Amino acid sequence: MFDWVQNIADWLVFDVLNLEKGQHLAKALNFFIYDTTKILILLFVVIFFMGIVNSYFPIDKVKNYLSRHKLYGLEYLIASLFGVVTPFCSCSSVPLFIGFVRGGIPLGVTFSFLITSPLVNEVAIGLFVGLFGIKTTLIYVISGVLLGTISGVILQKLKLETYLTPWVKEVLKNAQREQEIFKEEKQTLQQRLPIIWSEVIQILKGIILYVIVGIAIGGLMHGYIPEGFFEKYMNKDNLFAVPIATILAVPMYSNASGILPVVQVLVAKGIPLGTAIAFMMGVVGLSLPEAMLLKKVMTFKLIAIFFSVVTLCIIISGYLFNIII
Repeated sequence: MFDWVQNIADWLVFDVLNLEKGQHLAKALNFFIYDTTKILILLFVVIFFMGIVNSYFPIDKVKNYLSRHKLYGLEYLIASLFGVVTPFCSCSSVPLFIGFVRGGIPLGVTFSFLITSPLVNEVAIGLFVGLFGIKTTLIYVISGVLLGTISGVILQKLKLETYLTPWVKEVLKNAQREQEIFKEEKQTLQQRLPIIWSEVIQILKGIILYVIVGIAIGGLMHGYIPEGFFEKYMNKDNLFAVPIATILAVPMYSNASGILPVVQVLVAKGIPLGTAIAFMMGVVGLSLPEAMLLKKVMTFKLIAIFFSVVTLCIIISGYLFNIII
């Protein structure tokens, strides 16, 4: 989908700046240009689209529908499954997260999407089948979906809406004000577009610095942290290898497709598959750049709670993988 963005990043880094492939600076800069451009495009498209949707499906109606209709947890599963078909890394999922929150989707349901989206996608599934076989792939996909579903349920039970930042609350107020105007004046889509466009610009202005700083951190880690640096801490004789692998994965940043070859190398070197997969889940599901982006929409306390719940679920999944396989 974003191959043309990668081509532009390659042209700027290797042709215009004349950096050599394989250099740490070249890898970091290429990653920064590609991911920043991609995420800003996603932010624009998602927020604009959600603005149109929200103008016809008011926030209050969405909330009332979800509160009146007992779905018995199905909404969390649906959000997780939607995450499976959206091939985004953790930072790329944040624009959709903002769109969902702005649209009145419950926070726990939104978290289910945010957790599953970077962990499981069709590209990663295809690679997983080729590297580890169908049985292991099925266990991985099911565990990824369950991880998102269960984490979402837990996070919703904690009633964390008060820990959203004032910026998000202001965005929600603006959305509700817009909807009242649309409803009272019975505006056409063409009449609504200038107001929606203005809101998109305001949101982009509010978050662009966090995007740049977050991806800059990710770029430095992508370019300068050696992939084999943590292997000695994840050997099969270490009882605490799974939690150590999960926690040490946080400084790294990649998508599932990018980290899978590393997982294959780790397994080939004798590291248990569950430990290697916990490392992979930590890399793609928990990252400092993601935390930096989320800081605009969540307080530090909410980010800490979110990361803690997901970390615990990843660790449990890692141990279960080691027992099952």
